[in-house]
Amino acid sequence: MKTETTIQGLAASLQPARTARKIIGFVPTMGNLHQGHLNLVREARKLCDVVVVSIFVNPIQFGPNEDFDNYPRTLDQDSQLLADVGCDIIFAPSVEQMYGKQPRLTNISVSEITNDLCGKQRPGHFDGVAVVVTKLFNIVQPNYAFFGQKDFQQLAVIRQLVRDLNIPLEVIGVPIARAEDGLALSSRNGYLSEDQRKVAPSIFKSLKHAEAELQQGTDLKEVLENIKTTLTTAGLVVDYVEARTPQLHMIDQFNQDIVLFVAAKLGTTRLIDNLQIKHTAA
Repeated sequence: MKTETTIQGLAASLQPARTARKIIGFVPTMGNLHQGHLNLVREARKLCDVVVVSIFVNPIQFGPNEDFDNYPRTLDQDSQLLADVGCDIIFAPSVEQMYGKQPRLTNISVSEITNDLCGKQRPGHFDGVAVVVTKLFNIVQPNYAFFGQKDFQQLAVIRQLVRDLNIPLEVIGVPIARAEDGLALSSRNGYLSEDQRKVAPSIFKSLKHAEAELQQGTDLKEVLENIKTTLTTAGLVVDYVEARTPQLHMIDQFNQDIVLFVAAKLGTTRLIDNLQIKHTAA
């Protein structure tokens, strides 16, 4: 496994694969890897001849009060994990390598589907994601790119971006990786205290309970209120509980496939989760 820190070095490492017309898979990350990230690499390994993983903490997707400076940077540990699951090349550039020394005058904004959910709570976040992902796609030029469904809104934004800008690759969404108690795996889980970690699985439990309620015919609005009440009672501060179509359109009744979204804080740690629910006609 190679580690490249420059765009030129990565291009040189990938040139033999391009010449041989091998299939290149790409997993963009910010490092501090967990099994969710490693599952993306495993999926890439199944489909691709060469797997590239980027490790880059992207400054322009962090808001002014977010944790850019404190975000864990664990390259040595991440490298060992990636070697174990079959990564071929790590791309770990500096901020200067990615953004240069001149001011960036170009922005990329995906409208409408970034206006609410996490977009409302984190203004500018998805613009920062769109810019860095476009840059990485241009640098790596993969055939496939792999993203986790835990960040469902981000996945929808990237699919829209690829479609709108005719970026020649296929985006693959990979199901959420969960701990045994149901908590969606996230780098931010490491910020939870021992007591908070015991409370955190209530998010997924409330989503699964909501699924059962919907299948039994409970009104969607009531189900969403029940989730809020459950989480608030458990000690979480709810940012939002929403239902959307898989394309992120608003929906007010359970008459088609939907996705339930939750974002809530435990102490200072913001957790997100979602659950896709199939509608089966009676």
